[in-house]
Amino acid sequence: MKEGIHPDYKETTITCVCGNVIATKSTKKDIKIEICSNCHPFMTGKQKLVDTAGRVEKFKKKYETKAETAPKAKKTAK
Repeated sequence: MKEGIHPDYKETTITCVCGNVIATKSTKKDIKIEICSNCHPFMTGKQKLVDTAGRVEKFKKKYETKAETAPKAKKTAK
């Protein structure tokens, strides 16, 4: 390996929004993440909806109002 071309590899902490802190080594210092292995739905078995701009509410609002206002088809007897 050549000297002086590699970044510093130092101890750092990874902090999740759920409060989990992981000690590791990296070239970056103090990494913050949104989802880790303690709170990820696949690892925990619990479904957790991550909505980052009201997209779910917007979708529900858009399609619930259309379903309520749609006219029903008339049945004809033969």
